[in-house]
Amino acid sequence: MARTPHGYHDREQIARDLAKGGFTRSPRIDIVAAHSRAESPRVAAMAYCQGTPLRNEIEARDAAGLAATEVAGEAIARRFGRGSVKGKIQAHVVTVEADD
Repeated sequence: MARTPHGYHDREQIARDLAKGGFTRSPRIDIVAAHSRAESPRVAAMAYCQGTPLRNEIEARDAAGLAATEVAGEAIARRFGRGSVKGKIQAHVVTVEADD
């Protein structure tokens, strides 16, 4: 997860990376929280395992690794039931001004 955008969450690291990229002004990093809903555990697993950059990590380890989607779906079902699944999501929105 550390190599995927989902793993890129450390605000201090983001600020350091921006400084290394030549930005001299401090970034504004807002956390935007919301809820996500999937009609079933399988849909949630499909979205996460195959619809995000996590897919690249799965395939890098094993080309047939997308079968992990079913395993993830079953794990979600065991924990949250077989109906619709609702969960918290959040993102960092980073804004930084370039020097004049």
